[in-house]
Amino acid sequence: MENQELSNQIKVQRAMKNITQEELAAHIGVTRKTINTIETGKFVPSTILAIKLARFFEIKVEELFTLNEK
Repeated sequence: MENQELSNQIKVQRAMKNITQEELAAHIGVTRKTINTIETGKFVPSTILAIKLARFFEIKVEELFTLNEK
C-alpha cells in the first residue's frame, strides 16, 4: 500500500471567517486541541467530523481535505 497523507485547508478557512481554533472547536463540539491536531496533520478526523467541518465552512469535504499519495 502506498504512503498517503491527508492535507487540509482548515487554517485557511478559519482565517477567511476570522475565527480561532477555540471558536471553531466550540461550534463543532470538540476541543481546541482536536482542531489543532487536525490542522497540523497529526490526526485524521473521522468521516463524521470531516463532514461537520465542511458543513461549518459551507464547502465540500473534498475542498477542505485532500488525499496526497506519496
